[in-house]
Amino acid sequence: MITEPDRVLNELEIIQNPALGAFSVWQFALGYQDEAGLSVPFPLAFLVLPLLLHKPTLDAIGSTRKASGLALFAAKLAAQREDLLAVHERALLLRPLTLQALGLGVTARLIKIEYETAGLRAFPLEPGSKKPTLPERLKSFAAASDKLGYWFYKAGLQQVAVALRVDF
Repeated sequence: MITEPDRVLNELEIIQNPALGAFSVWQFALGYQDEAGLSVPFPLAFLVLPLLLHKPTLDAIGSTRKASGLALFAAKLAAQREDLLAVHERALLLRPLTLQALGLGVTARLIKIEYETAGLRAFPLEPGSKKPTLPERLKSFAAASDKLGYWFYKAGLQQVAVALRVDF
């Protein structure tokens, strides 16, 4: 995103940008890979930003323990039925931003798209490298991304689709 030097970014531009998206997808893929080192099925990458960029959903992720899993998180969303049903619609609306984030992630060598398997693989940090520091208001994104990766790995592609009521 190119900005004019004197232009102040609004809150939407600060949060909904490809760089934060690339970081979130990278953290998500690392969380997914932690268990077995498997590549992330490519369609799952399109659920990361719709879940993180919606405050009530991000709060529900944050308030759900990692060990509790996707089922409990989906049950929390289902308590506000419109939040659960809106995930699919947000995924469609945020598809261009997700594609930009994936492109930036590949360019920055955070992630790799495996065309043979239709998978996504995150590159771990080099030994001795420092993890990026996020502003305080965005720190929940890293933990939530990792948690989603873990939950999605444990559940599998079909169970994620059923639990979140999305169609791939």
